[in-house]
Amino acid sequence: MTIRRFLGISLLAVVAGCNQTDKPADLGVTSDPSGVETAHQQQTGTAVVQGSCPQVYLRDGTAVLQRYGRGAKDDPQNLAYQVTLADTTRRCVLNENQLVMTVMVQGRIVTGPAGASGTVTVPIRVAVMDGSTSLYSELVQFPVTIPANGGAGQFIFTQDNVAIPGGSGGFTKVYVGFEDGPARKRN
Repeated sequence: MTIRRFLGISLLAVVAGCNQTDKPADLGVTSDPSGVETAHQQQTGTAVVQGSCPQVYLRDGTAVLQRYGRGAKDDPQNLAYQVTLADTTRRCVLNENQLVMTVMVQGRIVTGPAGASGTVTVPIRVAVMDGSTSLYSELVQFPVTIPANGGAGQFIFTQDNVAIPGGSGGFTKVYVGFEDGPARKRN
């Protein structure tokens, strides 16, 4: 009976070891299910432990974007849509002289009383700061679909190839947020 328990516990330990992964949980989304990215990482760089990868922060006051109908501002009855950024994650790979990040942010769009279905483009800025020194900054015009039923929808924003110097300081932070500017709509 003791041998069976020992074998059962040993089998559980082996199965648990097989289920470990070196990739972080990316909001339930696998960016490369084929494994090509993993092979590429092995050839060009080393995956970095999540604790050594700079954290992602939503910059205060930039996680919510509201757009109103023509000529209206701050009138709840003329709200076309509201977009909100929420959960964040990141993945880092270190090569000879750079730390290359993939930044992911989960978002949600809600249609307002003056809204309609379609696709809107929202301005999302990704910036990497080491103290007061800017290491990276890019504004991305990201398309988001407003659901046809006039309700709410979710999306995942991904910014690949965020490259920063490999020896960046311990105060390095990644900031993500909306950059306020004129609205653009595509149908």
